[in-house]
Amino acid sequence: MREMRKFMGIFFTSLFLVVLTVGNVMAAEEKVGGVDPQSLVFQHPQYEQVMKQLKDIAEAKDQEARAAIAKESDNNKKAEIFQKMRMEVAEEERKLMQPIFKDIELAIRTVAAAKNVTVVVDKAALLFGGIDITEDVVQEIKRRSASGG
Repeated sequence: MREMRKFMGIFFTSLFLVVLTVGNVMAAEEKVGGVDPQSLVFQHPQYEQVMKQLKDIAEAKDQEARAAIAKESDNNKKAEIFQKMRMEVAEEERKLMQPIFKDIELAIRTVAAAKNVTVVVDKAALLFGGIDITEDVVQEIKRRSASGG
């Protein structure tokens, strides 16, 4: 019985060391970075301009929809008009935000490559470890914007 405990102790110690070693080797291969996506969008140089455009579009679509709804007596048609307006605004938002998302993705790739980061995730998903590259990405976006590309 005593020898079995000794064997189990050695076995689990060896297993722990193997897991620890494999974990360290894997950690050496993968360098994880985290970003705050919301912060990246809000700090993008074109964000305010896009938001103003979206506000103007939404107000125009809202006025259009109100005028069309006022002429309509059928509640189902009113709902259809409202839904159509919302879908059109959502499509405009997608079109206007796409260049911002593209800029952010390119900046993340650039910073990650420069820092030898192999995996980038939302920093909210990182419990511990990894490096926050959000500010570096913001600076890269601003640098690219200032240089015109």
